[in-house]
Amino acid sequence: MTDRIETFINSAAGKKVLGALGVNAPRELTRYNSKQRSFFSGRLLLGAGDNAALLANISAILAESDAEVLGDSNARLQCSALTANTLADASYAALVFDASGMRNALELVQAYRFFNANIRKLAPGGRIVILGRPHLAASDAEQAATQRALEGLSRSLAKEVGARGSTAQLITVAEGAENDFGSSLRFLLSPKSAYITGQVIAVSAVQQSGNVDWHKPLAGKTALVTGASRGIGEAIAETLARDGATVIGVDVAQMEQDLSKVMSRVEGQPLIADITASDAPAKIAAAAKKAGGIDLVVHNAGVTRDKTIANMTEQQWQMTLDINLAAAQRITRELLDQGLIRNGGSIVGVSSMNGIGGQRGQTNYAASKAGVIGYVDFMKNDENLLAHNISVNAVAPGFIETAMTAAIPLFTRMFGRRLNSLSQGGQPVDVAEAIAFFGNPLSRGVTGNTLRVCGQSWFGA
Repeated sequence: MTDRIETFINSAAGKKVLGALGVNAPRELTRYNSKQRSFFSGRLLLGAGDNAALLANISAILAESDAEVLGDSNARLQCSALTANTLADASYAALVFDASGMRNALELVQAYRFFNANIRKLAPGGRIVILGRPHLAASDAEQAATQRALEGLSRSLAKEVGARGSTAQLITVAEGAENDFGSSLRFLLSPKSAYITGQVIAVSAVQQSGNVDWHKPLAGKTALVTGASRGIGEAIAETLARDGATVIGVDVAQMEQDLSKVMSRVEGQPLIADITASDAPAKIAAAAKKAGGIDLVVHNAGVTRDKTIANMTEQQWQMTLDINLAAAQRITRELLDQGLIRNGGSIVGVSSMNGIGGQRGQTNYAASKAGVIGYVDFMKNDENLLAHNISVNAVAPGFIETAMTAAIPLFTRMFGRRLNSLSQGGQPVDVAEAIAFFGNPLSRGVTGNTLRVCGQSWFGA
């Protein structure tokens, strides 16, 4: 019966009824498919504040796409390669603004002028990307305040354009990382980031070189994914394989049949292991060694054992913390100690919006997922990771349409979907795309980030 109701709700007649009740149907998001020739196509307007330092790099990145790039007057003054914007009434598929040179609060009016003049011209499903500098690396307090202000601007813009399926983000580019933010800009402009909005990606300077195929960025790479038999884990395995990776999927014996089906479909290798078992790190390390090393480790396995803390047993607490957090740490340490994560590799933990905002009845789950973020925050400065150019990041999913959320009562589920700027739930592939972005060899400058895949949740974001 629930499926019939949902089918009606998603039909033209259902949407008309909802509209009459004042509930607007969300705009369908355009997601990636392999038929797209490049990461971006359409008209893009590039603007800049004074002393913008990234215009030439942005232009070079966009030159690899199918974009028609136009520049506002200030951007053209600083980058002669840009074409004049003579299409006053035209719409744009993206607005990109280089704010990297701004040093005091009154200069922010340049960003106001750019978006005030052009925000109405952003097409539905469009992209906004602002580029700035990390505020804590500023030379003085005034510059720090100005650069930090860009985060408030980008998050607010995301809420203003979200109803039309559009997104807005901020990329902070450290000094010396001018050649390292290409993968971030490509990802945020592309359909792969459809359900990510109101986020900040920090890019640091790193030694990296070479090019990757936009459609197969993980060609020749090996990825280890825990909890790979279904749901988000299945989508991660499929997406990484789509991008060219060989996948080793890990799950418990009870899920062996499902895991074998997924690994057969993606031409990967199933590995049966209880990640909380004492021999699990060695067993997983042996599989990694047999594969010749791992390029991407994804700690996706997780459980919920929901109770208010007064009603929760210690066993429910320990199980959740062990599976969601401690086991992943033991496995990572074993792989690092044996040198099985290759140079230029990546470690990704799956956190949750509940690890950021908390949730009633989920003290164990929220604690474990907050711990994932804490681990990433600390490990980004780990000497071993830095020496081997290994990045460490996390994704924090919000309301993602899975078998778990399908079990939520219908009207509660409908309400939950709309508690974000895009007014809809995400798909498992949205989480997988973010992880694939972290695993891209050209994303090594992206480390220590927790990327929220939540449509810009209204709570905890």
